[in-house]
Amino acid sequence: MTTPWTPDATELAARIRRKEVSAVEVVEDAIRKAQALEPRIGAIVTTDYDRALDKARTGRLSGPFAGVPFLVKDLDPYKGLPTYYGSRGMLGAAPDTEQTPYIDAFDAAGLVTIGKSATPEYGFLPTTEPMGFPPTHNPWNLDRSSGGSSGGAAAAVASGMVPVAHASDGGGSIRIPSSNCGLFGLKPSRGRMLPNRPSTWAIDLSVSHVVSRSVRDSAAIFAATERTDADAPFKPVGMVSEPLNRSLKIGLVMNTGGGQAPDPEVRAAVENAARLLESLGHAVEPTALPMDGARFGFDFTVLWASGAAELVAAIGQALGRKPDAEVLEPFSLAMAELVGQLPPDVLPGALARLNDDMKTYDTWLTTYDVILSPVLGQPPVALGHVAGWVPFPELQARLNSYVGYTPVQNVAGAPSMSVPLHWTPDGLPVGVQLSGRAGGEALLFQLAYQLEEAQPWAHRQPPVSA
Repeated sequence: MTTPWTPDATELAARIRRKEVSAVEVVEDAIRKAQALEPRIGAIVTTDYDRALDKARTGRLSGPFAGVPFLVKDLDPYKGLPTYYGSRGMLGAAPDTEQTPYIDAFDAAGLVTIGKSATPEYGFLPTTEPMGFPPTHNPWNLDRSSGGSSGGAAAAVASGMVPVAHASDGGGSIRIPSSNCGLFGLKPSRGRMLPNRPSTWAIDLSVSHVVSRSVRDSAAIFAATERTDADAPFKPVGMVSEPLNRSLKIGLVMNTGGGQAPDPEVRAAVENAARLLESLGHAVEPTALPMDGARFGFDFTVLWASGAAELVAAIGQALGRKPDAEVLEPFSLAMAELVGQLPPDVLPGALARLNDDMKTYDTWLTTYDVILSPVLGQPPVALGHVAGWVPFPELQARLNSYVGYTPVQNVAGAPSMSVPLHWTPDGLPVGVQLSGRAGGEALLFQLAYQLEEAQPWAHRQPPVSA
């Protein structure tokens, strides 16, 4: 395989175990890289350098990634650090005193958290440009978006600050920044991972995992953080370490459910991926999303906006007044206002139809092993294109053409991954999406290993990097 430009987490951990380098040296190196790159990239909102070095110096780190530097996304509590949720209204937040079992598992794996990664306000947008913080720039082109909501995590990994970082996905937020930053990113099935942030949404859309440069890093952290208890909804996958050795029937979706065609460069990425898959012995045939795309998009927007409405109501209760533009960004407020303008029966109707869509998706995946599609409708867009201050009607139209491919798997609770197989002539990464049925992560990991072996990507180094 082509030599990676920088070691992945698995290799770094192995070097520490072999005593070729110490955990302290590895963490110090990550801190130096972060300090050098941060002024240009803006991936980290809170640093924890002193505690990270103290952990590395103890010599008591254990687990498969003992001593490897790491970032936790700023939507999740991490003991000793504040959680800002990407919101200027939370800038005075006190450090958290608790964290979830899912975050505990990162510590147990030996990962050393050096800080928290940037996210858009409450993770609502597919770009990381919160108004209370500097924007996160894409290391492949600083004028472009790194994606969202795990944009800080992806920019940090792509630029080489850390080899792997925590991410979460409620509508594409692992896959979108992975596509934009040339990384591998797998969204797990609903209920697969250890308990994390509790959801008040009627359909639990969000799941957590990581973004990484290598498939093996993602697979190993998956094995360290998945549920293995008796009540787990799926049989544990464990560590997947081998490429696929059988042929698959793959359905190819090119247009969004609403009938919108992708940018020509995105089309080329998917068509090239289809040819690569066929060369590996898989059968690829055209198909289409089995649900009404325009209706699905409306229903998903209603559900997404209901989350914003719940947030605004909770903040208003805490403040004793209705939140305004000094507390929340225009997009968050507009989403809540949208829900307030809908008749009272719209949300229950949308939820009922989305629950039917889960069954429709499951039936569709009895015909195909995997679905191939774009991740996004366009290559990485310019900063500001889908930012939260764009007028709401215009922003809605831009989002419809940009992020029409990823929410289906969040509603279905199914696994899906962005694989970095394509770069545009001007050097921008474009990931392709491969999705399976609920509980089917092992198959996706095996397919990812096969693609990584056939068309390596870890040697590609962005212009702004460590």
